[in-house]
Amino acid sequence: MLVVPVLLVGCSSGEVTLEDLEAAAAKVDVSDLKIDETDDAPAAMLDLEKSDLKFGFIKLTDCAPLVIAKEKGYFEDEGLNVTLESQSNWKILLDNVINGQLDGAHMLAGQPISATIGIGTKSPIVTAYSLDYNGNGITVSNAVWEQMQENDPKLKSPTPEHPISAESLKPIVQEYLADQGKPFPMGMVFPVSTHNYEIRYWLAAAGIHPGMYTESDLNGFQGAEVQLSTVPPPQMPQNLEADIVKGYCVGEPWNQKAVIAGIGVPVTTNYDIWKNNPEKVFGVTKAWAEENESTHLAVIKALIRAGKWLDETDGSGKLVNRQEAAKILSRKDYVGAEEDVIDNSMTGTFVFQETDVREMPDFNVFFKYYASYPHYSDCIWFLTQMRRWGQITEPKPADWYEEIAKEVYKPEIYRQAAELLISEGKMDASEMPAADYDGYREATSEFIDGNTYDGRDPIGYINSFEIGNKEEL
Repeated sequence: MLVVPVLLVGCSSGEVTLEDLEAAAAKVDVSDLKIDETDDAPAAMLDLEKSDLKFGFIKLTDCAPLVIAKEKGYFEDEGLNVTLESQSNWKILLDNVINGQLDGAHMLAGQPISATIGIGTKSPIVTAYSLDYNGNGITVSNAVWEQMQENDPKLKSPTPEHPISAESLKPIVQEYLADQGKPFPMGMVFPVSTHNYEIRYWLAAAGIHPGMYTESDLNGFQGAEVQLSTVPPPQMPQNLEADIVKGYCVGEPWNQKAVIAGIGVPVTTNYDIWKNNPEKVFGVTKAWAEENESTHLAVIKALIRAGKWLDETDGSGKLVNRQEAAKILSRKDYVGAEEDVIDNSMTGTFVFQETDVREMPDFNVFFKYYASYPHYSDCIWFLTQMRRWGQITEPKPADWYEEIAKEVYKPEIYRQAAELLISEGKMDASEMPAADYDGYREATSEFIDGNTYDGRDPIGYINSFEIGNKEEL
């Protein structure tokens, strides 16, 4: 509502007539007046337990929801003063959340799960927000790519058919084992990372054994034909160039960096390994969530808005905010890579080679397809892989998988945050799963090997693989 103060002069009596008001109004200059015509209601200000917050992140493009929530003022709208601090590696990031130096963080989807069940560090972590789907790639050195092309001449095409399996890598691995007497070296970012499970999935689908975790071998090298070492994401390209690893699985922009530097070729993305797979989450300790219920809710509200902004499109389906996001993320205090490197995948284009540039609008998904909702079935997939490769050392009954999913994933908090945003006009009800949704995405066979995953049948899924642990039914 606009209120204009009017000074009435020349009225000899105390009475103000309609003519007096009309004359005064005519003298008011409204040429520069701007009226907010949006329908958004003000944010429902919550009774915050804590307003000054510090969140950690790793220099990857999928930290974008945290960065955008800060830079676009969504945290501020909720009364939050948020500082974002980059962390040198995933272990330090997790440790700093657990010890309280950080209030929360951009985490690998496997970290809250593994910490809760005691793989490595034992400390209950929860997530009410999934940061993204997809976003990773597997890159090999130029020399390995040339050998793969020799093994499969179809790969010599300027635009080879995708997805590219690890079949053409298998003889290279076997020859290396025979000549060197040790496993073929490749890199991933952390033992409970999506990257570890994705590259293992890709290798095993072609009959290449990536090794098992055991109580005596916490590195996962037991029986390995390929040795998967832990390398921090920003160090992947230099390790590839130095021939320390001959390939790796990592998030962006570190696959595109290898292409631009001329040192490697991405052979597949995780979109082709598992279409619309969960990647990162926002994690806090269970204790922090219990002590800061309103603050946590405010954080999730801001992150939902950020994810929605990142996935906004125009009438033609073009992502309209990603170039701005790439520019922001390129800053040294965030990802710190060149905007021209970041914007490839962020704007929906992925470069495999100079001759093979593909439109991939869903390479990064932050909001659509209910990507930011914490689905129980996503949590269960990670648990099945932890058991498949031996990180979970003992057999577990099927209902255990659901119990852990409900302990770690908190869709009820997401729903509460979304309902507040809907009441404020900042989100539509159709952008959240229906009220009767049980947290299990539909069974899917959109994996590189065509295998079907149904989160309601974790034991059957574990037993469906040729390589890995098996359970007794």
